[in-house]
Amino acid sequence: MILKDRFEQLCMSVYDDQTLTFNLWKEIEKKYSEKNRYYHNLSHLENMFQELDTVSDKISDFTTVSFSVFYHDIIYNATSKFNEENSAVIAEKRLKKAGISEDKIQIVTAQIVATKSHQNSKDQDTNYLLDADLSILGKDPETYLKYTQQIRKEYSIYPDFLYKPGRKKALQHFLEFENIFKTDYFKNSYEAQARENIAAEIQLL
Repeated sequence: MILKDRFEQLCMSVYDDQTLTFNLWKEIEKKYSEKNRYYHNLSHLENMFQELDTVSDKISDFTTVSFSVFYHDIIYNATSKFNEENSAVIAEKRLKKAGISEDKIQIVTAQIVATKSHQNSKDQDTNYLLDADLSILGKDPETYLKYTQQIRKEYSIYPDFLYKPGRKKALQHFLEFENIFKTDYFKNSYEAQARENIAAEIQLL
């Protein structure tokens, strides 16, 4: 499904204000299309939904998870350590304007912040969101290589002597997890290849 259509249908399922929906979508489209976004862009959202659609029957609140997908990287600055928190703030403001219930908003903001550390959650919907976010790690080597090149471009402000140690630390963080992926579907689909891809990238850094 086209991303714009998906967002419109999502909003229509919870409130009836086409003007607000239009304005919210234009903001999302603009933010994810910023010139410094080579990976964290609209294609990333499309890929996440493609993964989540496969396991939609296992997600208890697909509507809430969908809002989390749309807003989880709405703020992205390679020099900031608070992208997830800042994205959660934007999500809270926009969803309040849309009249989304406070408890749903709290779930969305918690899910967005969870994408910072990707720790296993007691909430299984959150785990599916996190796994979809990291699914790129378990793709075929060619796709993974393209991803690493896109990430490097996003961090082009940093020279190699700063970027490589930071990237290596982030990758080793994932390898230290007992399981990179939290849910059975993603674990079975991507865990082994993800570990191979990450180990191979570390060797090149």
